[in-house]
Amino acid sequence: MRKLNQITFIIVVFIATTFNIVAQNNPKTNLWKIEGDNIKTSYLFGTIHMIPKKDFTIKDKVQKAFESSDKVVLEIDMDDPNYKVDFMKLSMLNEGESLKTYMSDDEFKILDTYLKEKTGVGVNNFNTFKPMMLMSVLTMTAIGGGPLESYEMSIINMAKSANKEVSGLENIADQINAFDEDPYEEQIDTLVEMVDNGNSEELYNQLLQYYLAEDVDGMYDFMDDYMNDDIEGMKRFLDDRNNKWIPKMEAYSKDNAVFYAVGGAHLGGDQGVINLLKKAGYTVTPILD
Repeated sequence: MRKLNQITFIIVVFIATTFNIVAQNNPKTNLWKIEGDNIKTSYLFGTIHMIPKKDFTIKDKVQKAFESSDKVVLEIDMDDPNYKVDFMKLSMLNEGESLKTYMSDDEFKILDTYLKEKTGVGVNNFNTFKPMMLMSVLTMTAIGGGPLESYEMSIINMAKSANKEVSGLENIADQINAFDEDPYEEQIDTLVEMVDNGNSEELYNQLLQYYLAEDVDGMYDFMDDYMNDDIEGMKRFLDDRNNKWIPKMEAYSKDNAVFYAVGGAHLGGDQGVINLLKKAGYTVTPILD
C-alpha cells in the first residue's frame, strides 16, 4: 500500500485526486449548498470521522442546514441495524487464515510491542482479522489521549431526535473491498512503517488543523503530498468513490432536501465532490460563518 497509512482509514482523511490535478481555490468552509433544476435544495457537510471532544462542535450554520433538510445521507448508513454485524464479518480473514502468517517475525514483534504498549493487547488478539482492523486500532492511537467524538454518530443521533431518515452513499463492503485490493503483506508493511516513523500523531494533528480551519484545499494538498503520487491508491480510494456518489446524490435529492455528511477530504480537488457536482450542472455555493 506504499504511503497509505492511518490517515487513510479516518475516512476524513480521504481526498480526491486525478491524473491532471487542478487547483480549486475553494473558500474556507466545510458546508456547501447544492441547488439545481431537478433536485431539492440540499447541503454537503464535510466531517472528520474521529476528533478530540475538545475540538468538536456543530456550528450554527450546520445546525440550520440540518434543520432545513428532510433526510440525512452519510458515506455509509451507520444507523443500519446490520452495520456492525456486516463490518465484523467483512473484516474477518477467511476461515483457517491467520494474520500472523502475513508478517515476518520482526514485523510481528514491532507491531505486538507497540500495540501492547498503547492498548494493552497484542497482535494475537487480532489474528483472525484483516490488516485493516489493525490499521483502525493504530489510527485511534494516533489521535492521542482524551475523550473522542464522532460527527457521524452525532448526526445520526440528531436525525433520530428529529425523526429524519438516514441512508448511505455506499455500503461497508465498498470500503473494505477497496482495502482488499492491496496484498495483505503490503498492508502490513504500511503498518510497520507507521510504527517505525513514530509521527502518526503529528500527521493527524496537521490534518486536524486543516479541518478546523475548514480548508478543504489544504486537506487536499496535504494528502496529495503525503500519498507521494500514489495515483492508483488515490483513484481507488477517492476518485472512483466520489464519482459513484454523484448519481446517488442526484437520486436522493430529487425528492428530498438532503443533508449529506461525508469525510471533509472528499470535498476538494478536481475529482472532489464539490467540483464533480458542478461538472454535473449543479450550483454549489459555500456557506460561510
